[in-house]
Parts: sequence; C-alpha cells; structure tokens
Amino acid sequence: MNRILYALCGADRSRPFSPHVWKTVLSLAHKGLDFKTAPIGFTQIPVIEDAATKTVPLLRDGDRLVSDSFDIALYLERTYPERPSLFGGKGGEAMARFIESWSQTTLHMALTRIILLDIHDRLAPVDQAYFRASREARFGTTLEAVVETGAKAELETFAVKLEPLRTSLKRQPFIGGEAPLFADYIVFGALQWARITSPKTILQDGDPVKDWFERCLDLYDSVGRSVTAA
Repeated sequence: MNRILYALCGADRSRPFSPHVWKTVLSLAHKGLDFKTAPIGFTQIPVIEDAATKTVPLLRDGDRLVSDSFDIALYLERTYPERPSLFGGKGGEAMARFIESWSQTTLHMALTRIILLDIHDRLAPVDQAYFRASREARFGTTLEAVVETGAKAELETFAVKLEPLRTSLKRQPFIGGEAPLFADYIVFGALQWARITSPKTILQDGDPVKDWFERCLDLYDSVGRSVTAA
C-alpha cells in the first residue's frame, strides 16, 4: 500500500474528526482504493511532508501529494477513471461545487458555533492552545462566548437549514440519486464532524436527513462507523 492520508485528530489519535478528511475517506472507499491513515494534530500540519500543506487532508499517492478534499476527489477521478465515478460527469462535478458552497457557508458555520468547545476539549494540550488562540482571533471573542451566544439558537434552527436536503431525500436515497456521489460525502463530512466531536443531538429521529446519514455511515463496510460517536 503506497497511499497515505494525513488526518486531523484530537488527543485520541484513533478518532479522526475533520469533515474534509471524511470526504476523502469516503472518496477513496468509493473508488475501492486502499490507504493508510496517518493521524496528526493541528500543530503538526506545518511540518508534514516537508511543509507540503497548510491544511488537511493531504493525500500521498505514490510520489504524488494532493491537498484539499475537492482537489483530491478530482485527482482520484482523473487518475482512476476505470473505477466508480465520484461525480458521474461534469454535471455532477458542478452540482458538487454548489453543495460544497452550501455546506461551507451554511452547515459548517452553524455547526462551528454548536461544537466549538467540544472540539477544543478533545485536543491535546498543545493543540488546544493553538485552537483557542486561532479561533478566538477569528471570532473576536472567547470560545465560551461563541458557544454561549450561538449554540442554543443554532441547534434550534439547524433542522431548517437542512430543508433543501430533506426535500430532495424524500424523492431519492442519496443526493447523487440511487447511489452516492461526492456531493453526498461533502454533507456527510460536516455531520460526521459533529457526530465524532460532540454529544449534542444534531439530527432528530424520523428526519429523512438522519435516515440518509445512517445510510452513509453504512457505506463501504460501515467505514463511517469505524469511529464511534462522541
């Protein structure tokens, strides 16, 4: 096996939690490609592979290094065209770009305010110091204040943000239709991020989105369940 996926983890290195890493985990599984996970903390990112990236995931595939989950998906699609497609054509790639934008600007923003402290509490001490300093600079206030002022409201309205997805999933089992595509893995990654880092209930029983999420957890020999919920 010559593929290595660098994956962001907390103090427990067996629990990768990055939403972007999980997009890549499912992308590799979708293509039927074996890989080894290399767990790292936030403060290790600048030194992996001779400072090859500022973010993870980073995939080493033989002598190739590819970063960014969307770029990795495009790379896998080009490099292994004989294996199942992640996009189903240019239309699926364009759809995935839209889903990525929606997920980043709507779901990630809400989930960050809900799980921010939960993430912090699962990090190693050196990474906690980095995470607190960088995120408090970004928000202009303490982690505690972000959660205190935003978590309850975001939890109460999160189901509404999922309505476009919910409506679609009433007609088909996956965003990609009868089978999942990379667009599914984008949203899955966001919700898996919350599932692994936080005990808060994000999805309610009976919600078609939760049913879809459970189907995604079961994909590829239940690779999504290889890390238990918080």
